[in-house]
Amino acid sequence: MVEITHPLYQEDIQNILSIKGIDILKNKSFLITGSTGMVGTMLIDALTAIEGVNIIAVGRNTQKVNRHWLQLPRFSFLEHDVRTPFPDSLQVDYILPMASNTHPLAYSQYPIETMMVNIKGCENALNLADKTGATVVMTSTNEIYGNAKGEEDFYEDSNGTLNLSSARSCYNESKRTCEAMCQSYKEEHGTKVKIARLCRIFGPTMLMSDSKASSQFIKKALSKEDIILKSDGNQYFSYTYVADAVMGLLTVLINGEYGVPYNVSSEKTNIRLKDFAQMCAEACDRKVVFDLPTDIESKGYSTAQRAILNNDRIKAIGFQPKYEMRDAILRTIEILKASNNE
Repeated sequence: MVEITHPLYQEDIQNILSIKGIDILKNKSFLITGSTGMVGTMLIDALTAIEGVNIIAVGRNTQKVNRHWLQLPRFSFLEHDVRTPFPDSLQVDYILPMASNTHPLAYSQYPIETMMVNIKGCENALNLADKTGATVVMTSTNEIYGNAKGEEDFYEDSNGTLNLSSARSCYNESKRTCEAMCQSYKEEHGTKVKIARLCRIFGPTMLMSDSKASSQFIKKALSKEDIILKSDGNQYFSYTYVADAVMGLLTVLINGEYGVPYNVSSEKTNIRLKDFAQMCAEACDRKVVFDLPTDIESKGYSTAQRAILNNDRIKAIGFQPKYEMRDAILRTIEILKASNNE
């Protein structure tokens, strides 16, 4: 688990708490699924530092809960499968359905589970919002755009190309369904829902089991091993340091319009995959090695070659990303070194 007292991690938390309008969250209550994931962990660490905030974290395994959370007076953990309805007794101001399989091995090995956690988790969050009057902040993904056509950047009304002819589509198509469900609930029931499209997040709250390329690069750097690249590395993507992602998510929660999707991305961390790998290799004085993926690995990989998300819309409501790519990688490694030495 992340070392919450690390100076760099505390700096990240303070950056999150400095965003415009954060004080309106004082004394509010949150239901957060996917609470022990990369974004959920840093989000909860930030929210628990705000006066009077109450958090109900949802997960399937109590053992994964960060130990320091359990000592907090306004924190509780609900052991619950998001594919089933939430208890009627819950009363909260905000619901963030973030539970999801978010790495390639899960897509290839558990495509049905991946789809149903996304779809049923979103449906049950929306139904709870209807009962309580809460606002749902849906975390969507860059994956809904698919592959770019030529050199285009993705604006919120863009459509790339998607391939349904493989189980890999379990993730992006279920997230597209979730967005359509949010719009349908808003239109038919008047449900208060906001949408944040996150993209390729990395950072010190990553799980060691994460099979995404960025996480594998960072794990190799921590182990002082050569960085293994499973392609030519020319893919050009928007990445987001986790603290920037949380700042963007909270900016949408505070200032976003209902039913309007926002790309949460940073032009400071747009990078080719091989350059991401090279920065990680340089951080541990190693090199990049090119290797072919196994059949199981390749089934879970995205076929996208370019996915750059334009962030003009979210900047117009106050989002300003802070982190340069090299700094984000180095602080990730430094925080994780301390966490692994606990």
